Amino acid sequence: MFRPRVICFICRWSFPTALELTTTKIHGYPKIRVVRVMCVGRIDPTIVLETFAKGADGVLIIGCSPPDCHFVEGNLQTERKIKMLKKLVAQTGLDTERLRLDWIYSFEVARFAKIVNDFRDQVMALGPSPLTGEKPDENILAGVQAAKAVAGDPRLRTLVGREKRLVEEKNVYGEKVTQEEFAEVLDEAINAEYVRSRIHLLLTENSMSVEELAQHLDVDSKNVLRHIVVLRQRGLIALDRIEGEDPRYNALEMVQ
Repeated sequence: MFRPRVICFICRWSFPTALELTTTKIHGYPKIRVVRVMCVGRIDPTIVLETFAKGADGVLIIGCSPPDCHFVEGNLQTERKIKMLKKLVAQTGLDTERLRLDWIYSFEVARFAKIVNDFRDQVMALGPSPLTGEKPDENILAGVQAAKAVAGDPRLRTLVGREKRLVEEKNVYGEKVTQEEFAEVLDEAINAEYVRSRIHLLLTENSMSVEELAQHLDVDSKNVLRHIVVLRQRGLIALDRIEGEDPRYNALEMVQ
C-alpha cells in the first residue's frame, strides 16, 4: 500500500498547542513529518523544491490565519511565494497539487486534523512522486534543479516582493498595475528564467549548439538564441568553439 511521504512546514505560533510533538512526529499523526518554523514567511522557496528533489510526495505549509501574524505580513509574503512556486513546480512536470498552503489558529485541532487528512488523501490519489524510488525521473529532477536556481534568483524575488506595492499603489503617472497584468509579467519572467536555468544546467555538462538545446528543451531555436544572448550578458555562459557553421556554448564556472 502506498504511504505518501508528506512534509509539513508549520509556523510555531499556529501549531496546535494541544498536540504533542516528539522530534518530527506528532503523537497520533503518523502520516506526516513536521518542521516547525518561526514564521512560514521565512521559508525559502528553494527549500521546498529541495524537499521535492529528495523524494517527498507532498509538501504542506501551514501558517497563521490572516490577518494575524507575529511578523506582521509573513503569511501574506508566503502566499505570494507559493503562487510563484506553483508556477515553477508546473514547469518541472510535477503536479502542483503536491504543494498546498493553508491557515489555522493554534486552538483549531480539529481543523488541523482535517487539513492533514485531506492533503494526505489528495497526495495518495496522485500516487508516488516521480522523484521517489531508486530511479527518479531524470528529466523532472533536472527541472526541479533548474527551478531551484530560478527561485533563488534575486531578480525574481524582487519582483514577487514588490507585488503588493505594484498592484495597490499608483506610480508617478497616477497608474496602477492590475493583478492580471502583474500575473502576466510574473508568468513571462518565470517562463524565461526557467528556460535559461535549464540551458545553463545543460551547458555545465556538455557544450551544445543552439539547435541541440532547442531539441532537448523542445523550445524554438530563435527563443533559445535570445536566452543565450541574455546568459552571455550575465557572464554565465561563453562560446566554446565553432563546429562547421554551428557555435557551441558552455557554462562558465562561478567564482565563489
